[in-house]
Amino acid sequence: MRIAMPIDNQNVNQHFGTSSEFAVIEIEGDQIKDNKTVSAASLAHNHGGLAGLLKNENVEVVIVGGIGPPAQQALEETGMKVITGAQGVIKDIAIMFAKGQLRSKPVSCNHGHGHSCGQH
Repeated sequence: MRIAMPIDNQNVNQHFGTSSEFAVIEIEGDQIKDNKTVSAASLAHNHGGLAGLLKNENVEVVIVGGIGPPAQQALEETGMKVITGAQGVIKDIAIMFAKGQLRSKPVSCNHGHGHSCGQH
């Protein structure tokens, strides 16, 4: 299974739409089999473009911190599952997911200047 997470200095970026890079991780069993970084530098806040980029990487699950409804809808419309509210080091989060220990947490993102994404 392939999962993706927005990157912010090896941590999950708390705002999906501003991410310039994504970790695309292949999970086998409860281990990381492969890990690569994919650039999304030209796609900031291009929800359909980000969804297409990850779909082209054969991603099945996207794990995010905060994400707005339009971006989440774009991902789900391409058949990807979205897990929200993740915080921490990407590799640690990937292992938690692989072991079945990661669950979505409610988040809110208000778009416009001065973005605010956070957990409830």
